Amino acid sequence: MEIKQAVTNKRAVILMLVFWFIFSVFTIRILYIQFFKEVHGEDLRALAEAKYQEARILPGKRGTIHTRDGGVIAEEVPSYAITAILSQAQGPNHYVKDVAETAKKLSEVTEMEEAFLRERLEDGERRSKYQIELGKEARGLTYEQKEEIESLRLPGIVIEEETRRYYAKGVFASHVIGHESRQEEIPSLGLEAKFDDVLQAKDGKIDHQLARGGRGIPDAKERIELPENGSDLYTTIDTGIQVTLEQAMTHVEEVYTPEKMTAIVANPHTGEILAMSNRPSFDPNAYHDIENFSNYAVHDTVEPGSTMKAFTVAAAIEEGVFHDEEMFRSGQYEIDAHTAPIRDVNRGGWGDISFAEGVYRSSNVLMTKLVLERLGLDTFSSYWQRFGFNEQTGIDMAQEGTSRLTLESRADAARTSFGQSSAMTPIQIVQAFTAIANEGKMMKPYVVQKVVDESGKTTYERKPEVVREVISAETAAHVRKLLRGVVSEPVGTGQVYDVEGLQVAGKTGTAQIVEDGKYLQGSGQYLYSFLGMAPYDDPQVVVYVSVTKPNLEAGGGGVAPVSYIFNEVIKSAVAHTTAEENKQEEVSSESLLSLRDMKGKTIDEAVAMLKEDGLTPVVIGEGSKVVSQSPQVGEHVARHERMILRTDGEETSMTDMTGWSVRDVLKVTTVLSLEPSFEGHGYLVKQHLKDGVLYATFAPRVEQQDDNN
Repeated sequence: MEIKQAVTNKRAVILMLVFWFIFSVFTIRILYIQFFKEVHGEDLRALAEAKYQEARILPGKRGTIHTRDGGVIAEEVPSYAITAILSQAQGPNHYVKDVAETAKKLSEVTEMEEAFLRERLEDGERRSKYQIELGKEARGLTYEQKEEIESLRLPGIVIEEETRRYYAKGVFASHVIGHESRQEEIPSLGLEAKFDDVLQAKDGKIDHQLARGGRGIPDAKERIELPENGSDLYTTIDTGIQVTLEQAMTHVEEVYTPEKMTAIVANPHTGEILAMSNRPSFDPNAYHDIENFSNYAVHDTVEPGSTMKAFTVAAAIEEGVFHDEEMFRSGQYEIDAHTAPIRDVNRGGWGDISFAEGVYRSSNVLMTKLVLERLGLDTFSSYWQRFGFNEQTGIDMAQEGTSRLTLESRADAARTSFGQSSAMTPIQIVQAFTAIANEGKMMKPYVVQKVVDESGKTTYERKPEVVREVISAETAAHVRKLLRGVVSEPVGTGQVYDVEGLQVAGKTGTAQIVEDGKYLQGSGQYLYSFLGMAPYDDPQVVVYVSVTKPNLEAGGGGVAPVSYIFNEVIKSAVAHTTAEENKQEEVSSESLLSLRDMKGKTIDEAVAMLKEDGLTPVVIGEGSKVVSQSPQVGEHVARHERMILRTDGEETSMTDMTGWSVRDVLKVTTVLSLEPSFEGHGYLVKQHLKDGVLYATFAPRVEQQDDNN
């Protein structure tokens, strides 16, 4: 009996100890959870918030990129993405039932291939996926595509709204503007990359409290974090000049199929880049089709050829060793017994000619003589540095190339004087040329004019910057007069660039191309270029154009493709800069208007307000309220300027824009999200809309044509 009682007591003690152990473990665990709010690495507070609190993202808007006159180049627009639900748990009408039929119908609306869609959907089914995305082609869909897909009523196909970056003008300055990538494996380009921190938005959110079952709690407090929109970027790009440049380069590309081309238009008094383009180019809206990522105007380092003679002559004039009427023997120049002689393009020479004629004829011998006999290597080298050929320009664009100066030997210095041996970037050449066009003061180039935040406040504004005074105003004027002779004199190499009425001055260039350590030979195997300004006595613009390895079977020789681009662009550039000056004079006696926001207002209200401000309203669409406007709110415009209002109704017919300027027509393409395809310059004479592209032809007014004749 005592033994049995002892055993019982022993068991009781063991049970009590086990109980106290378990109780202690639970107590410690509860205290731990209460203190640390964590179980198996899971944050209980976060889980509770996730269950009883719903967060909704308030997306911020990335900043818009504008032209100098306020036109939209890059902006955020609504877009749509397709998701396929594959789980039958969603119900009989909410998952993809017929893979083959779904793939077939979606391929007819999107750019995706039927076989790809079918394979993707079948793969998702095999892997028991709940839902799948259908690839990059299923994102960024337009409103029209969304409507068409919805009309198909395909079970399991869900369309979600998102935003995408839209480039309203297509290839317009695409290497300048670049592309904003939203995929980690693809880099952003251009200003989109360089100024990403300025353009980038910060999303906000709303936190809702929920009851059991996910229902909202009436009168529950909400935590709201407002989004911060990105700032807008205003570039120095002039719409009219850039459009003309793009059209001219496209024409040359189609006719001469060159390996590459680049062109730059700048204001020599400020350093503003008014236009810049390259070929091959790309449409940022079709980013995956890009052939050329490189902005040759800024990245490329090339032996520039005879355009460099303008700077050699400038150095010689500044040093007092160049005299127009002094004579020299042309043809060839012997440097030393170990170096091949320097030869003119006419190997037999033109006999004894003046220094001035040597410039007109683009004599290599004259340049060599100036450097080796008059300037000396040290002085010549110092001028090359003063013109900035030894350093990057610092233009506000990414990945600027680095020049290569070869000036150590007499032979290298001689070849550098006429554009061989050393290499520069096109933007360095343009910067140096501003010194000749701007009374000796060299201006730093730039493409971003100002930054404006979402409140309309200008947070950054670029001011013209003088890099240094390279030569005197007298020397600059002397060089311009000689360069005018290159174009206007009967013996000049640039006669094809003598655009009537513009008094063009400039320097031609035909540079050999080095491949595998050797200079190429043969028809078209050169870099053809022209560096010019107009008018020569008071330059408004400088223009650089280069065309590499064109197919000259099209005729006209190497100058034909370059002169086509230059002549078209210089006419447009001088006209635009002159018109801008006239506009400034017209509005000097009255302040520019800051546009008010018309969105959401009735048409009658908006029209009345605009007329009150002295503007000319143009209403597009049959709706009753304004949904968008161009120019945008906050932009400054002159009185009597056209203001485009888009309504919430459909447009039954395209607005007749006969007689409108390029600027006004681009306002319409902006509010209607059309791609512009323009020809000519001046005022609209013909228009045609097809597949979202507005084809327009421009020409000078009749009275202007009569005056020119």
